[in-house]
Amino acid sequence: MNETLPTTSHAGWATHPLRARVLGEVHARPFRLVGSPRVFLHYAFQTPPASAAADRAFLRDFCRRHGVEGPGPDQKVHQIAVSGGTLRWEQFSEFTTYTFDTAPIHGAGPFGPIRDDPFGAGFRAPGELLVATRLDLVTEDMVPPEKGGPISHFEEVWVSASLVIDRTALIVTDFRVDRDGRTRILAVDKGLHPRQAGALVQRLLEIETYRTFSMLGLPEAQAQGPVIAAIERRTVEIASEIRQSAGLDQNRKLLDDLTRLTADLEAVAAASAYRFGASRAYDEIVGLRLDAIREQPFEGYSTWGAFLSRRTAPAMRTLQSIQDRQQDLSTKLGRAANLLRTRVDVELEQQNRDVLDSMNRRARLQLRLQQTVEGLSVAAVSYYVIGLVSYLAKALTPLGVHVDPAYVTAAAVIPCLLAVWWTVRRIRKRHAGEDHG
Repeated sequence: MNETLPTTSHAGWATHPLRARVLGEVHARPFRLVGSPRVFLHYAFQTPPASAAADRAFLRDFCRRHGVEGPGPDQKVHQIAVSGGTLRWEQFSEFTTYTFDTAPIHGAGPFGPIRDDPFGAGFRAPGELLVATRLDLVTEDMVPPEKGGPISHFEEVWVSASLVIDRTALIVTDFRVDRDGRTRILAVDKGLHPRQAGALVQRLLEIETYRTFSMLGLPEAQAQGPVIAAIERRTVEIASEIRQSAGLDQNRKLLDDLTRLTADLEAVAAASAYRFGASRAYDEIVGLRLDAIREQPFEGYSTWGAFLSRRTAPAMRTLQSIQDRQQDLSTKLGRAANLLRTRVDVELEQQNRDVLDSMNRRARLQLRLQQTVEGLSVAAVSYYVIGLVSYLAKALTPLGVHVDPAYVTAAAVIPCLLAVWWTVRRIRKRHAGEDHG
């Protein structure tokens, strides 16, 4: 008895805004069913964000002109029937690919002419072309041994050939550009299922695309080599100067030089970080695609994996070497800068201590001067007070009080001095208490 599985209603539940996009990503680039023989023209263009948006608009207009619907705003893959074949458009993070496949002309051999393709006058390239490939999927009877077999379509000295997918296909290429400006790949069907053929073609085109983009980091690394070498030499010079440097001014100058070197190094590292990271990621994808097709050697020829490993592995090691040198330099510059900062701080502290000592000496001198002034002020004020007392004593005689003004003045000296001294002392203590508070 068949039982119906219970269904769960999601009505009213809050759905993550990226749920559909995340779930759909698994099926974003499905394999196609492909039958032999078939010709594929594949182009990859480097497209910055502005160019990618313009290319999407062009593709929508291109599709309307051919009476079909264009890609949606979030769609990354779109394909239409055009020019007697299928045009497949795919947009990636930094590049866009156009792949056109069609049946070959009846009786034509591998890499023969095709009837038509959409890359004519009406096509607008979305960016700078980096990958141009032609892949011919043929049957075994199209490359008979008596006519040289599949190897005869390439320069044998450069040929890489592998049996793949459990020996159900033979793939051959020389990774060289032909007179049409495209690299050539020949895939011989030895019993592939259409789904296997579609997966194989897509993986071979991805290998060619990603191995090309992975090499973009090498020119950047080669350009940065002399820059990093110059920074390394200057770092060694500064380290030698640090051993003999003395004085705040010289250490400050060396610290400024180190700061400029560090800024230069960080600018170089920041400029190359994305390119180096992308190159390594593309190289890893190439390795994964090669693993997926399960290569086996063919008649003593180098496999694709062996050939690419010999050519791309040194480039990836160069990238890693440049990044290691950048990291090592950054560490050395940081240590040297910390050493100089410590020296500068110590010397500044010494200067500050000398300044404080000087300030203390000046404060003590000011205190002594103040005490001297206070003593003089007590004498001066007492003198004027005693003078007032003398005038008062002299004024008593007309009033009938007979006293000698000289005696009165003399008697008033000590009390006036004590009174003025006590008053000045009290004022000074009050001010000192206010300053302390």
